[in-house]
Amino acid sequence: MAVLLFHLRNVPEEEAEEVRRLLDEHGLETFETRAGFWGLGVAAIWLRDQNELARARALIDAYQHALGERVRHEHDALAARGEAPTLWRRLARQPIRTLLLALLAAAVLALSLLPFVWLFD
Repeated sequence: MAVLLFHLRNVPEEEAEEVRRLLDEHGLETFETRAGFWGLGVAAIWLRDQNELARARALIDAYQHALGERVRHEHDALAARGEAPTLWRRLARQPIRTLLLALLAAAVLALSLLPFVWLFD
């Protein structure tokens, strides 16, 4: 019986392709399902043989640990060069978007609190 191995929702295509390649290289039989047009399905990689789950899970866990280490090292290198993305750099790079998001947050806050202000008037 097939078993869910790896969710693909919000996973970058590059990472999903690396996971597919890793599983193929180790001879694990898998298939994929998509979320579908309305996003109601499960986008995932499924393992056909339930008995291979421990080995497949160990491979994916090792891959994700190595990926985390690689991303941390890349971020540390950017930070050492002073090029790491920070809040202020993002604000300076996209001031209009930042202003619109701040206005949207203020509007949501106002709409949420307005009934309570009227209630106690």
